[in-house]
Amino acid sequence: MTVRTGRFITLFLLTGLAAACEAVKSANPLSPSVAGPIPGVEISAPTLLEPGSGWELNNANQPVRLLIESSSTTGQRPLTHTFELASDAQFGTMLFSRGGIGPGDGGRTSVQLSDRLPTGRSYFWRARAEDGANTGPYSAAVSFSIITPVVIDVPATRAPVGAISSNKPTFKIGNAPRSGPVGQIVDSVHVANDPGFGSLIAIYNVPEQAGETTFSPALELPYSQTFYWRVRAYDSGPSGVVGAWSGAQAFSTPAPPPPPPTPTPSPSPSPGGSCTSSSPLSIVQCERRKYGHMSSSQTVAFLRAVARDLNTNGVAEGPFGILRKRSGSNCGGYSCDIICAGQGNAQKQWDVLSDAEGSQNPMWSGPKTEPNIRSDVCEIQ
Repeated sequence: MTVRTGRFITLFLLTGLAAACEAVKSANPLSPSVAGPIPGVEISAPTLLEPGSGWELNNANQPVRLLIESSSTTGQRPLTHTFELASDAQFGTMLFSRGGIGPGDGGRTSVQLSDRLPTGRSYFWRARAEDGANTGPYSAAVSFSIITPVVIDVPATRAPVGAISSNKPTFKIGNAPRSGPVGQIVDSVHVANDPGFGSLIAIYNVPEQAGETTFSPALELPYSQTFYWRVRAYDSGPSGVVGAWSGAQAFSTPAPPPPPPTPTPSPSPSPGGSCTSSSPLSIVQCERRKYGHMSSSQTVAFLRAVARDLNTNGVAEGPFGILRKRSGSNCGGYSCDIICAGQGNAQKQWDVLSDAEGSQNPMWSGPKTEPNIRSDVCEIQ
């Protein structure tokens, strides 16, 4: 009886142990403790959607969200996904890893990083799926980069400032400090009647120049008024970053110029034949009216008469004469259109005839001096 009882106990223990082992290694494919991997089950690699290969992400898009097209399986067990991100293509330096992420809606699954990534660097990410018994392959790794943010500071408003000498201002702008991968910087200038810029009169967008941006628009402002201008810089390249406005800068246009003087009546020849006036141009015009189209000899006579009248009337910068040339035979060896004063390097010359289509119009232009003239002998009259 004792032997039989021992055999019964031994058989009971072996039967219980076998049942326990069978419970751990269940054949039920949906059991959490299924023995794996399960033969014939295939899990596809997920498709990486965002960020895509070669993407350059702005720092404003951080923390980065990783988005995949979920994996599929031929098995019955539900899938979860694992996401990994590293600083190298071999995933030797892992920066982020998270598993157990169930499929999202619409066949897509995503996870958002918990921290921002340093800018100016490239990163690599991949994903795979598993069902607790079988593990699918990794997707092909995809690289992306976080670009350094573009920052554009305020440009300097250098001119016009305060009272200006013309009603056609020239703008001078000190280039805005900037950082990051900027493209072509453009300065946007607003001009207004009021410091609040509620009444704009002009807007200019000018590509930045090296060192300082200068431009003179076709802007003719009213005289004796105060105007206001400000400027900001923006990146016309991919970043599209727009900087802040400068403070308002004021400038005032000058008073209007005086009206042109009343023309001095042209003098008539005095009884002695000379012209009387304190104006050199009036004397030239007076002597010219004595002739029609002048010959060479008449031209010399006209020039002699002009020089004598200038000296007789005490016109400043005299005494005056006519210019005898060192070479050339036109007008008998004299200049055909010049009144002169002085000799050598101190000589001055005035043009008194403008030969426009042969009309020999009278004028008084000058004086011209060395080195812009060829000094010859001035014969004082």
